Amino acid sequence: MKEPLTSSLNEQMNFEFYSAHVYMAIAGYCSAESLDGFANFFIVQAEEERFHAMKIYKYLNDRGKRVEFTGFDAPNNSYNSVLEAFEHAYEHEQEVTRRIYHLSDLAMNDREHATIQFLKWFIDEQVEEEAMFDSIINKLKRIDKDSNAFFMLDTEFSQRTFTAPTE
Repeated sequence: MKEPLTSSLNEQMNFEFYSAHVYMAIAGYCSAESLDGFANFFIVQAEEERFHAMKIYKYLNDRGKRVEFTGFDAPNNSYNSVLEAFEHAYEHEQEVTRRIYHLSDLAMNDREHATIQFLKWFIDEQVEEEAMFDSIINKLKRIDKDSNAFFMLDTEFSQRTFTAPTE
């Protein structure tokens, strides 16, 4: 694997860890608003992002490449609404998708077939992530000021858990 691809995989691993921080910050906002189900949703999302980061960590190690950790900026900790928080999360997932596509382009240009295959899982995952956030945003817009529907969604999200996918 060529150095630019290795470096970019390291960057993505760190960005996945940053994504976990983004979601924990949103969870903190939700908790402060006494929206424990929404907080749980984002805590679970953070677990998923750490899983993604560790998947890249393991792949780099399996390929005999050096894993390098970097720091990152503090995530946003304040929102005006749950809808705004979800819209921010959706934009963040779109950025993750752009980054995964960039990695895939690098791998294809290098004819790095193992990495192309590895990244296919992430591409499929991003389709699911973006669709999930888009769907939730649409629901939040529909329920708008209907407090019953809003709290039903909060209750639904309190049941969300993370189970690492088997491969």
